[in-house]
Amino acid sequence: MTGVSRRRLLGTGALTAAGAVAASAAAAPPAAARTAPSGTALSADVVIVGAGLAGLTAARDLIAAGRSVVVLEARDRPGGRVYGLPLGDGTTAEGGAEFIGPTQDRIAALTNEMGVATFPTYNEGDNVYYRNGRRSLYATDGLLGAVPPDWGVLDLELALLRLGRMIEDVPVGEPWKAAKADEWDSQTFHSWSRSNSLSSGARFLMDVFVSSALSARSRDVSLLYVLHYAAAAGNADNPGSIDRLINTRDGAQELRFAGGPEQVPIRLAARLGDAVRYNAPVRSIATGGHGVTVTADGVTVSAKRAVVAMSPAIAGKIDFSPGLPASRAQLMQRYPMGSVAKFVGVYDTPFWREENLTGQALADSGAIDVTFDNSPPDGSRGILMGFINHDNVRRLDSASEEAVRAAGLESFGKLFGDRAKSPVRTAMMRWDNETWSGGGPVGLAPPGVLTGFGPALREPCGPVHWAGTETSDYWTGYMDGAVRSGERVAREVDEAL
Repeated sequence: MTGVSRRRLLGTGALTAAGAVAASAAAAPPAAARTAPSGTALSADVVIVGAGLAGLTAARDLIAAGRSVVVLEARDRPGGRVYGLPLGDGTTAEGGAEFIGPTQDRIAALTNEMGVATFPTYNEGDNVYYRNGRRSLYATDGLLGAVPPDWGVLDLELALLRLGRMIEDVPVGEPWKAAKADEWDSQTFHSWSRSNSLSSGARFLMDVFVSSALSARSRDVSLLYVLHYAAAAGNADNPGSIDRLINTRDGAQELRFAGGPEQVPIRLAARLGDAVRYNAPVRSIATGGHGVTVTADGVTVSAKRAVVAMSPAIAGKIDFSPGLPASRAQLMQRYPMGSVAKFVGVYDTPFWREENLTGQALADSGAIDVTFDNSPPDGSRGILMGFINHDNVRRLDSASEEAVRAAGLESFGKLFGDRAKSPVRTAMMRWDNETWSGGGPVGLAPPGVLTGFGPALREPCGPVHWAGTETSDYWTGYMDGAVRSGERVAREVDEAL
């Protein structure tokens, strides 16, 4: 049964999919050397749009199968939403995805293949809970598990038990085939949570679960989408569960990557060599009897098949000729990104550990609603990371860097005291303002989208195939989901050639 144990109920460490920061130097890829001269014409068996984990994994597998491949990347780096954020002192912090945990087998295998080590996320001591103007502490392994000290604990437990039973009935990778798919996809998670709880505490904690995992309001996403997101938090041998999705220890946030997870796509792209072309945003994809012609800035590629390895929302910026089937075209109109920025404060020491704090916090007010300790494994300096999510980041999208910095430090100070207001330096990644992501951490399905357009997520459109974490069965929204999608689409394309 997909249950909800007291040991893991909404621990702050569990409430994120996007991940935070590892402080270490990361060499930039030799992007300039692989930028195609203007007017370059190339040909290959397969052209892949996007050098994130999905596109790079697909390229690796297709090349191993004997296919010729060209990968076109709009940015000057590989990795997509996996990004090493420069801290201004020669080191980096994870500006995008961060964590790896149990049953994330495919990213684990790729990480091992690339020779990147992992280490435990710091999770010793108490978490901070700030609600209704009051700051309190709670033990992550106390009698009530990781439940914050709120009067809505029992109410929350009952609601999540109901949710766990519903998760069991969602087919992984095909949530639109659930027996109650139409009913569940006709409402938001917000409306369901209000119908299945009475206390403001339980409702807040369910809202912050969605906020921290998806960088969205619970009113913005379909109940069916949230159910599948949890059902996907497993593998073929281990059913997905809320436990695994939201926990730090024994959950999706259990480990971090030495040197940052960006080391995985950087090393994989280096192995692929000249197959990867940077600074080449794709503008159009034309299909015909010859296959596909993909036109990017500075380069045109003729191929038998194309793989578009990017989120549905950003894929919608490409001009397809002839036009895509309506189901796919309208899916891309209806699958927006979450809204998120990651704010980082760097300190001489992780001073919160002296106070027996994990560095993890939940808050109902201020710019930041979730934090993590993202210090290096030896604790040689302190790094706090905070998520600025949904409405909070949209309010700050046009604000100056200094205004966002002030808002972030105000939140840190409220949660961790005055010392948190005076970091050595700060850094931030504002994903909503990043052209080739348009938000993060993952594409979202509002009500009616999965039942109306879900199969179009993966269904090829002639010689055009689709990849990206949004298309994965297990661990959709995570690095593991991106790798799985790349492996799946490589098999699909190889069989079609």
